[in-house]
Amino acid sequence: MLSYQHAYHAGNLADLHKHALLATALDYLTRKDKPLSYLETHAGRGLYRLDGAEATKTGEARAGIQRAEAEGWLPPGHPLLDALAQIRRSHGPQAYPGSPLIAAHFLRRGDSAHLAELHPAEHEALMHVAGFATLHRQDGFQMAQAVCPPTPRRGLILIDPSYEVKADYAAIPRQIGLIARKWNVGVIALWYPILTDARHVPMLTALMTAYPDALRSEVSFPPARAGHSMVGSGLWVLNPPFGLDEEAARIEDIFRRNA
Repeated sequence: MLSYQHAYHAGNLADLHKHALLATALDYLTRKDKPLSYLETHAGRGLYRLDGAEATKTGEARAGIQRAEAEGWLPPGHPLLDALAQIRRSHGPQAYPGSPLIAAHFLRRGDSAHLAELHPAEHEALMHVAGFATLHRQDGFQMAQAVCPPTPRRGLILIDPSYEVKADYAAIPRQIGLIARKWNVGVIALWYPILTDARHVPMLTALMTAYPDALRSEVSFPPARAGHSMVGSGLWVLNPPFGLDEEAARIEDIFRRNA
């Protein structure tokens, strides 16, 4: 249950999809002169190296963010590119941020952040880069239930499990329902993998039935290597910020043309 480490997958095509939309959402939310809360249930280590042994072993970053930057998939000035540039100025050209550091790029004085990470080594690494946030070494859903509704009430939560356990798919709609009832104004974003066996479908059916106005963005791409079962990425967003649907459509078109 605690074997997953994102360093092997950092900067892959799923990260590109997820992080482009996360950066767009946070860019919009932080334009208003009102404080916000950022929560994350499965934060990981926060910062990765694309030239590290894990990333070079899988080659997923090379086929993901590195290819996308080389080929100009995202336009100049895109919020994700701005975040990447700032983080690389601080941590070197081969640095790649997890979602906590992407959030940190946008958060301002007066904003609040809560990050949960249960894996001991990942939590230890997160402590070195996430001084802007309150860290929780506990189950992310337990953290969310304890913190919600956060102060400030305006804000976003990213739910990004490893999905190592198939039972996660069945549990997530109930967890989101509990969060939504406590925090009805919160932007609730759920990332999920699209696998060859389509195991995400019942989960998404339950969520879209309960919340028909939610945004659902999905992209497809080839498996990272022979036998790899992930062939796409999904992001489901309840209470999406203004314009996120348009950005999702642009990202989906980019993937259709390039991936």
